[in-house]
Amino acid sequence: MKDYKIALIPGDGVGPEISREAERILHAISKKYSIRFKTGCFDWSCDYYLKHGEMMPETALETLKSYDAIFLGCIGDANKVPDHISLTMLLKIRKGFDQYVNLRPINMFPGVESPVKGVTPENLDMVVVRENTEGEYSGAGGFFKLGQPDGFATQTGYFTQKGCERVMRFAFELAQKRKKLGDGNHVGMVTNCTKSNALNYSMVFWDMVFNQVAKGYPNIKTDMALVDAMTMWFVKNPEAFDVIVASNLFGDIITDLGAMIQGGMGFAAGANLNPEKDYPSMFEPIHGSAPKYAGKAVVNPVATIESVRMMLEHLDLQEPADDIRSAITAVLKRGELKTRDMGGTTKTHELGEAIAKQILSE
Repeated sequence: MKDYKIALIPGDGVGPEISREAERILHAISKKYSIRFKTGCFDWSCDYYLKHGEMMPETALETLKSYDAIFLGCIGDANKVPDHISLTMLLKIRKGFDQYVNLRPINMFPGVESPVKGVTPENLDMVVVRENTEGEYSGAGGFFKLGQPDGFATQTGYFTQKGCERVMRFAFELAQKRKKLGDGNHVGMVTNCTKSNALNYSMVFWDMVFNQVAKGYPNIKTDMALVDAMTMWFVKNPEAFDVIVASNLFGDIITDLGAMIQGGMGFAAGANLNPEKDYPSMFEPIHGSAPKYAGKAVVNPVATIESVRMMLEHLDLQEPADDIRSAITAVLKRGELKTRDMGGTTKTHELGEAIAKQILSE
């Protein structure tokens, strides 16, 4: 079996702690399946910025290009570096490696409680496919006449035919694989998250492309929801969703809501995918760096471990990926170990160790 090169970027705050849990899981999978993971660790972070004046070296993408996948811990510490600067590292990797799909599964594990009444592992199972390289996060704009009464700022979102079409096509292909919410004539459903009633150019264009792509998938049901209404329906009827496709900004917003519905940010994993595998894809928990909790071992490692599962799935290591999911489920279902966000006192490494042991015991 081939060796896999994994780049680790622990980052800021709790990043180093959860990155150790990612390595722990990779080690367990390596031991069970005799798969070799060769890891390279990079100290790019806000501390790196304070020393070098940049979040990562100019050669970073060239360095990372030789890896099969990237695990990113957490980036950001506003007490050291403004967030709009620290985020540039994440955006440069996403755009530089054409990771145009941001994939966010929203589901629950047994033994986990949702703050939303009536939500259970049986009725919460959706995926948000977020456009990840253009749209509202294109970075085009500027400040003008700052400090003057007529000063202003402009921010331009770019929506291209290629960019919209390819992420929407990914969403439809995913719905075909999931086979959820089908009926006699359809095997799945894709919901278009939009705001075309107010954004009369960008989102009208987005809707047009969605309708064009949908014609190529007659076996997939389609639905449309304005982003503000979608946040309401996420809470009221989460079981009504299968695959949701959204622009960069809207996808960013609704997935944080989805994370809370599934039990909290400690369970929310994310993938930045280059589906064609021309470049390495990047996997990360989406809970952020939480600097105030750094070094306290209180952060839930499940989002990190789920991100590793998604990484292995992307690398076509389906059986090991399924083992990770099974192990998380078994440990959480017993209800004996609960981290701070679950109302318990279990430490980050204790839950990580339990899941790693469960992988090896199955």
